[in-house]
Amino acid sequence: MSQRVLITAGAGGIGRVMAQSFDAEGAKVWAVDNNADALAQCPDHWRKSCLDVTDESSVSSLFEELVTEWGSVDTLCSNAGIAGPGNPIEDVALADWRACVSVSLEGAFLFAKYAAPLMKAQRSGAIIVTSSTAGIFGFANRSPYVAAKWGVIGLTKTLAIELGPFNIRANAICPGPVEGERMTFVAQRESEHKGKTTEEILEEYASGASMRKLISPQDVADMAVFLASDKASLVSGQVIAVDGHTENPEPRS
Repeated sequence: MSQRVLITAGAGGIGRVMAQSFDAEGAKVWAVDNNADALAQCPDHWRKSCLDVTDESSVSSLFEELVTEWGSVDTLCSNAGIAGPGNPIEDVALADWRACVSVSLEGAFLFAKYAAPLMKAQRSGAIIVTSSTAGIFGFANRSPYVAAKWGVIGLTKTLAIELGPFNIRANAICPGPVEGERMTFVAQRESEHKGKTTEEILEEYASGASMRKLISPQDVADMAVFLASDKASLVSGQVIAVDGHTENPEPRS
């Protein structure tokens, strides 16, 4: 794969596995993250930038550097997001709402804003946005996260319509519950309210899917690599669940 791939939240979790997967396919990788220590642990041959995806000045400067180093970008993976609070709507602080929506939705907007002119100029490109099954079904006590992930689906569909005439594709991946540190954190927080163990909460999340499994970061990364490839040359505007077929997003008593 002879591509230049820019990945936000590329130093950890799903983003790190995406970056590793693209790297394994022969692509050039540029990982963006706000965690300098995590970026320092990424391979030396990756390009790496530590910044806040919601800060337009930083994003603009990044793209200036990218043009100098790479000339353009072929694939953008907008993967940055935060879990947000797990509270009933009346207990959600406005600051927490804004933080959650800003990272996922505004971050995806800003990176698309600056990637689009480059992709238009070369009349090719792929934009892949990480949403969530929560952005399809909704989820009680996760209103900021759901709103953000629902919003990026709308953004992705609009990008597909707007940029399609320039041979630019845009798709959203909606993972189910993904095993890893963030999912464990969410389960631990929920276990405190439910009076159950973290393991019981994780089993309940897995039980919401027909295949009774949590999703691995590699499952999501494999879909991203496919969507960036020529094999997906006519796949655009799609909302693709990688979730083991969610039957019930909240299978808990």
